[in-house]
Amino acid sequence: MARDFAGWLSSQGWTVRTEVDFVDIVAEKDGHRLYVEVKATTEAPELDVDTAIGQLVRRMPSEADQAVSFALVVRDEPGSVEAAVRTPARILDLLGMALYAVDEDGGVRQLFGRV
Repeated sequence: MARDFAGWLSSQGWTVRTEVDFVDIVAEKDGHRLYVEVKATTEAPELDVDTAIGQLVRRMPSEADQAVSFALVVRDEPGSVEAAVRTPARILDLLGMALYAVDEDGGVRQLFGRV
């Protein structure tokens, strides 16, 4: 999944690095940096989504920086998508966090926000 999402970002013009600074993907484009946490299929999607959001929050700069944003990527399947979108949109927006889903064929679907 991480490889599929990284490939999608590359196709959108992002420069992508994986496994950097304890995050799955770091991408850069036009002076903007994106930190991405990817959560694959799991037995406990709600817990894993909450953990991933917490991991991203810990990586957020202490000062507001409009050039930095965050994304959570989940498997596009029941359970994982529902767990991701249960986070209130207002909170995701305040955090500058987007949500994406990747299907079995590597297709990317945006669930919330924009990068």
